[in-house]
Amino acid sequence: MQNRRQWLQSSLGIGGLLLAPSSLLTAQERELFRPRPLADLVRLSSNENPYGPSKKVQEAINTAFGHACRYPYQYSDALAEKLAKKHGVGPESIIITGGSTEGLKVSGLTFAHSGGEILAGQPTFLAMMTYAEQWGAKINWVPVNENKGYDLNSIAQRVNANTKMIFLCNPNNPTGTLLPARQLEDFCSSVSKKAIVFSDEAYYDFIETPDYPSMDALVRKGENVIVSKTFSKVYGLAGLRIGYLIAKPSIAAAIRKNVVAMSNVLAIAAADAALQDDAFYKFSLAKNKEAKDKIYTVLDYLKLPYVRSSTNFVFFHSKKDIRDLGPQMLEEGVRIGRPFPPFYDWCRISTGTLEEVDRFVDGMLKVYKG
Repeated sequence: MQNRRQWLQSSLGIGGLLLAPSSLLTAQERELFRPRPLADLVRLSSNENPYGPSKKVQEAINTAFGHACRYPYQYSDALAEKLAKKHGVGPESIIITGGSTEGLKVSGLTFAHSGGEILAGQPTFLAMMTYAEQWGAKINWVPVNENKGYDLNSIAQRVNANTKMIFLCNPNNPTGTLLPARQLEDFCSSVSKKAIVFSDEAYYDFIETPDYPSMDALVRKGENVIVSKTFSKVYGLAGLRIGYLIAKPSIAAAIRKNVVAMSNVLAIAAADAALQDDAFYKFSLAKNKEAKDKIYTVLDYLKLPYVRSSTNFVFFHSKKDIRDLGPQMLEEGVRIGRPFPPFYDWCRISTGTLEEVDRFVDGMLKVYKG
């Protein structure tokens, strides 16, 4: 008796071939790039890199373990020097943080506490706004446009005397949208004269548009722009909690006073090694693209519209309430993204290993085709 996948392959022709099980990694790839093992419950809900830490990073962590008795300041300063050269700024413009999330939180706290306003798109990554609200900040939400991208014109029109910060997550989480480069540069350069612009670039490495600019270029020009970067995504270090901010010295000095967690010696060593592991970096990007293409294929087959993503996840129109779809997919062994109000009939699915994406494909076919 045929199972569901065998039946689909025999009945869908070319579509079945596209949905066929993915080829396995070689033994060398498994050793170097450390894919996570296939679990009974596949978690495709947090936009984690399913590969890594790489073998080179693991070796760096093992070596650094002998320094774990030391405070991290000296090691952090050395990493900041390397990051400063990478971004063309002075080391005083780099702030090492416990993941980029700490950078987002302390930036919102620093500039918008006690009644200051933050302008933000909706939906977007909430860490800055949720934390700032706890310290008395006010959030001015601007809905995304019909293409699920930021409406920069509406954001610009809402800037007022009380606006302390404009938050941009670009590419945006959860929608995966990317702002046009020229429009982004013009917007940031203009509104940063009125308030600080925070550019969250957690997913910058996944952008496939050639020569797409980082807003660190505006930092180098001395403008009121903060850029956040992370080692959690393409570098596969989400569990080690290390990221950093880039800002002109006066802004960086103000933020640095509120940094609490920083990072640790092992994470710093891991980040340093990850920056040098070009093979893992390229492997992660290539596998992410393969996984997205496979997700697109099943969504096309099911006629579920989606946003072409510049990240390591896909935001698609589920045509089911996400609060119903989530439990249904759990029964199939896949955890999908949480609800993102007001888009309760949209779903965010992270890319995983190709084996994990196969599990997602099977689950979607069962839920939608029975």
